[in-house]
Amino acid sequence: MKIITELDKLNIREKTAVAIGKFDGIHVGHKELLSKILEKKKDGLKATVFTFDPSPEEFFVGHSVPQLFTREEKLKAFQELGVDILVMFPLNDETAATDPEEFVRRILVDELNAGFIAAGSDVSFGDKGKGDSKLLERLGKELSYELCIIDKVKIDDEEVSSTRVRNAVSDGDMDLTERLLGTKYSISGIVEHGNHLGHTIGVPTVNILPPSMKLLPPYGVYSSTVKIGKNEFKGMTNIGRKPTVSEKEKVGVETYIYDFDRDVYGEYIEVVLHSFVRPEIKFENMEQLKLQIQQDIKNAVRSF
Repeated sequence: MKIITELDKLNIREKTAVAIGKFDGIHVGHKELLSKILEKKKDGLKATVFTFDPSPEEFFVGHSVPQLFTREEKLKAFQELGVDILVMFPLNDETAATDPEEFVRRILVDELNAGFIAAGSDVSFGDKGKGDSKLLERLGKELSYELCIIDKVKIDDEEVSSTRVRNAVSDGDMDLTERLLGTKYSISGIVEHGNHLGHTIGVPTVNILPPSMKLLPPYGVYSSTVKIGKNEFKGMTNIGRKPTVSEKEKVGVETYIYDFDRDVYGEYIEVVLHSFVRPEIKFENMEQLKLQIQQDIKNAVRSF
């Protein structure tokens, strides 16, 4: 997958099928949109995603927003879906003020060579977000591109949106999160050395420290699947600060993997969350913690 982050590298010679969107969380609505450009690959068009960096929400509000997908997770997801080109359009005071019609003519058509454009019915772009689906439709015949406008996808009679997904994750509703995303929620990262407490109580874990802006579900224990390379393993994951050990612990994601004894320090793993087992608890002593972990292991494996 080709990744473009600079304006002077937008000049694409191949004909493209472009999906425009924020893609701040790749949910089922986004996947419906992406399916339209992926279908065009059979006609020789390059499946191209056009999104913004930072997101319009972050840029205009002026502060960071919890991320459903980190940058690395988003790139991996687009690549696995079959996207050929990812444009992360640099959003700043100058580019945000681009005239909407110029945006379509110069950026989408002249530089991205779009022969097909797919967008949501609520698409907005250009100065003050004045560019919309009506403008795309009006310019379509003149600029010789095919246009596909996608209506909002609904689940349980309610529109699917990144905000709704965030709320589901924050509530710890992993079932609804999966329905909205079309896949289970996951947390990825490089396995790091922890305090090795797990080894001392007979429950060794693999540990990752998620970025501060990665949206996490409520602290506690979850049944999980761990993806390491092309292999998958069942596990039990604790998300939180380990209050029994120290109140100053960083928020971590530590996973006990069933029947596993490999050294994976430094490797990239993906922890896929299944169901909530119990909330985070501060125990009076390590013996209570050890007994509870043994019970958690039994409870988590029963949830698969």
